[in-house]
Amino acid sequence: MTTQKIRIKLKSYDHSLVDKSSDKIVKTVRATGAVVSGPIPLPTDKKIFTVIRSPHVNKSSREQFRLSTYKRVLDIFGSTGKTIDALMKLELPSGVDVEIKVN
Repeated sequence: MTTQKIRIKLKSYDHSLVDKSSDKIVKTVRATGAVVSGPIPLPTDKKIFTVIRSPHVNKSSREQFRLSTYKRVLDIFGSTGKTIDALMKLELPSGVDVEIKVN
C-alpha cells in the first residue's frame, strides 16, 4: 500500500459548483478508504470593475461589476491506486477548475 498525499484545489465563479464538486470528491475518496481533510474554504478573490455609463454627458455616473472567485482545498491522506483511479474517472461540472498535486 503506497501512502501519498494528494492536494486538490478547486476554483470557480459559482460557489454552489465548488461545493457540489468538493462533496462529490469527498464521497468518492471516502468510498475507496482514504482519509480526507477538508474542504477548506480559501479567501474569495473579488475583482471590481467600474464602467462609465455614458461617455459624453454624465461622466460621474458609473456602474460597478464584481467578479468573485471561490476556492476550496482538499487534502487526501493514505491514498492508493484505487483512490487515484476513482478520482480520474470522476466527472465534475465544466465551470470548475481542478488542480491536483501529488506528493
